Amino acid sequence: MELESQILEMLQQIGISRSQTVLDFGCGYGAYTIPVAGIVGERGRVYALDKDKEALDTLMQRGESAGLKNIDRMETSGELEIRLTDESVDVVLLFDVFHSFYFPQSDDRRRLLSEIYRIMKPSAILSISVWPNLIEPETEDEIMNADFRLEKEISEGLSNDRKDLGTRRILNFRKERYVLSLTNKSRRRQYEQSSRSYRSEF
Repeated sequence: MELESQILEMLQQIGISRSQTVLDFGCGYGAYTIPVAGIVGERGRVYALDKDKEALDTLMQRGESAGLKNIDRMETSGELEIRLTDESVDVVLLFDVFHSFYFPQSDDRRRLLSEIYRIMKPSAILSISVWPNLIEPETEDEIMNADFRLEKEISEGLSNDRKDLGTRRILNFRKERYVLSLTNKSRRRQYEQSSRSYRSEF
């Protein structure tokens, strides 16, 4: 029960909330899919994507047992195209899959990031978990070069028996154009406030 509450807290820190549409890419048996479905609620939607049919079978059975009807199964044979429409997703979870074990070719990682960028809404979040001893040094550069900008790092807080892998990091990215838009709005507000303050002195 403590682990479940830790997972829920972490997902909420990432920015997952009610009524959102979330893609859990490489969802496996649903360690995150199930709690995400609980957070987004009946008006939300969770796409569970994996190429392991047995894992997806188990996930859907777990979801049904929990009374969750907002999980859509997305079975894949490993292709990099994501069968979702443009700008339709609020959060993409890319947990424990974005490294050379699953995507040994950098071109494949770039293509995947391009697909994720395509399906994300302008204000959407891309959340990636990485193990320091598995991730390649150039991976963060690849993400930034795909027009994402790091927004924050989330403290995972989950217990881990794999000490050889180090402490897992969870990184939240936004589309760069969205971050720049927010920055420009902030600067404009600051300018307007300073202008009003300047005029009030005369």
